[in-house]
Amino acid sequence: MSVFKLPDLGEGIHEGEIIEVQVSLGDTITEDQPILIVETDKAAVEIPSPFTGTVTAIHVKAHDMVQVGDSLMEFSIKGREGMAEEEERNNSKPAPPVQGTPAQQPPTEPVTARENKGRVVPASPATRRLARELGVVLADVKGTGPGGRVSSEDIRTFTEHPKKIEQPAKTVGREERVPLRSVRRAIARQMALSWKQIPHVSHMDEADITFLETERKKYKKQVAEHGGALTLTTFALKAAVTALKAYPFFNARLDLERQEIILNHYYNLGVATDTERGLIVPVINDVDKKSLVELAIELSELSSQAREAKLTLAQIRGGTFTVTNIGAVGGTAFTPIINYPETAILGLGQARWKPVVVEDNELNRTIVPRLLIPLVVAFDHRVADGTQAALFLNLVKEVLEDPVALLFQEEE
Repeated sequence: MSVFKLPDLGEGIHEGEIIEVQVSLGDTITEDQPILIVETDKAAVEIPSPFTGTVTAIHVKAHDMVQVGDSLMEFSIKGREGMAEEEERNNSKPAPPVQGTPAQQPPTEPVTARENKGRVVPASPATRRLARELGVVLADVKGTGPGGRVSSEDIRTFTEHPKKIEQPAKTVGREERVPLRSVRRAIARQMALSWKQIPHVSHMDEADITFLETERKKYKKQVAEHGGALTLTTFALKAAVTALKAYPFFNARLDLERQEIILNHYYNLGVATDTERGLIVPVINDVDKKSLVELAIELSELSSQAREAKLTLAQIRGGTFTVTNIGAVGGTAFTPIINYPETAILGLGQARWKPVVVEDNELNRTIVPRLLIPLVVAFDHRVADGTQAALFLNLVKEVLEDPVALLFQEEE
């Protein structure tokens, strides 16, 4: 008999939430076969079995919080010959074992998609989480993806029929209690730490992206053919790098213990991404060394992986500066929280057409429609001052208003 305990997941991770148990009592499994999905505050991790044998006990279920070293399962380990003999005996029996034997005992609680009407429902961890939050049984949902895979959109479509939805178990009267777990808990902890540690100051401005938007639309189809999405965020990443090179204190971190400001001479930019699990910040390394097309492709891939809970720990570590774009949602201005221990963050709002007064060389003034986007840089006032922030944002504006400058930037 062997006991399987939650292994050290690295990166200082000590706990996680059981998202799915992928085996049942009595299952015969092989070494490296996935048996659990555990969501940490960084990513959803698929845990493989270190053994070949039979599952004799399951100590966890979906939603359980577990610590490194906790016992998760127990296995009866067999040699290859013993397993072959057992399999041959099972195949030769015309009837299943008697009800009540270990192989027939049901799990203490439904823990996988297979408890839903006796079939496995293909769906990503993010989709399963959404289904749980909405009280939806996956087996009741018709999947529109390949092989009947259930998507988040399928879940939302299903919820348009309230009579089929089970109400959340923890709803009492007019209140509902939602556990603060995994990513949401990590976000809460990180934001509280950042707000407590960093004296935030925000500087705001607007950039005229009329010409940039014309060029973006002109080339977005060409970039899409290479698998990327030429979004405003792509241009913002390049603009940010230009400003970070000119004002390095915004690409830094503060070491209070040694009373030093550490200036990073590399540019790993995080991009805040909204997902069903909460805000995830995948990191694009060496943004200064990549073309717009390369950035567009990598950003599309990372965003998809973030929403599908497929990012690795390496893909969300090592950022030196963050860009967040809420333009797709709306709003005229906002004050983002710095991603500690970084010292600054660039925010983009929703671009809107506005009347702008234009003055020519003869001091003639005319009012013309221009596409303006709100910009904000939040910074650590211990490391930088307001004048530097204004100059930093001025340079970001300059690049966004003259995207041709990006071509020369890439030739350096």
